[in-house]
Amino acid sequence: MTRFAHFWRKSVDGRAAILYLLPSVILFSVFVFYPMFRTIYLSFFLTDQTGNAAIMVGFENFMYLLGSSEFQNSMKATGLFVLYTVPITIILALFFALLANEKLKGIGFFRTMYSSTMGISVAASSVIWLFMFNPSIGMFNRLLSVFDFPQIQWLLDPEWALISVAISTIWMNLGFSFLILLGGLQNIDEHLYESSRIDGAGYFYRLRRITLPMLSPTLFFIITISLINAFQTFGQIDILTKGGPSQSTNLIVYSIYREAFINYQFGTASAQAVILFIIILIVTILQFKLGERRVHYQ
Repeated sequence: MTRFAHFWRKSVDGRAAILYLLPSVILFSVFVFYPMFRTIYLSFFLTDQTGNAAIMVGFENFMYLLGSSEFQNSMKATGLFVLYTVPITIILALFFALLANEKLKGIGFFRTMYSSTMGISVAASSVIWLFMFNPSIGMFNRLLSVFDFPQIQWLLDPEWALISVAISTIWMNLGFSFLILLGGLQNIDEHLYESSRIDGAGYFYRLRRITLPMLSPTLFFIITISLINAFQTFGQIDILTKGGPSQSTNLIVYSIYREAFINYQFGTASAQAVILFIIILIVTILQFKLGERRVHYQ
């Protein structure tokens, strides 16, 4: 009887657990798993204009992309964009977080200012930067004219367009990274700093030996998230440059959008999405394999 009661109790608990998980499972199935498997399925087909599979071509979509100079240029632009934005965003956010963590009068105002970019949408931010980069009335060219420097076609010059979008992206992402890092700094035990001060340790010694090691889990998290977000950038590209000039800002997510919703080639667009997924997966695995070794958990 006891064994039967134990089995019945486990059965009831299992069914209750399934019921609690069911809403999440349904949401993930509808908005994550189905689109993912549908994308993988379509990547092996040529499709009609409505996105339905028409002719199965196997891996031909992938072979076409790997041999396409336009796709290779998109991959190069995406890689450069990630290199431009992620390290600078992390370094600036860490610098501002260290400043804002100091116990100074009025520092709350600066914390609000540094994190304020979180409250502005990508669309609104991009429109603001669009005016600032304007070659005729934009703030940047006006500053250059004050110092007698030559004017720059920020969003119209292929050599400057990707850098310009990267600058705006760094500004947009700075608030989130700053807020996460500031939270990590404020979770470090103050007794560690007090002990080091008693031992005569200077600021940079404490930064190297206490702050960065104790902040490493937060840094690991923010670097991983920033890398994934950088590979998925779309909104500012669509508003600022639309992939131009000369495809210099045609990042892979924008290339997927153009291929699917402008050229109506859903098969090759799905293949690009699968390649992007594999790239992000590899980068994330490498990040966990190589980066997590240096993470110091309390």
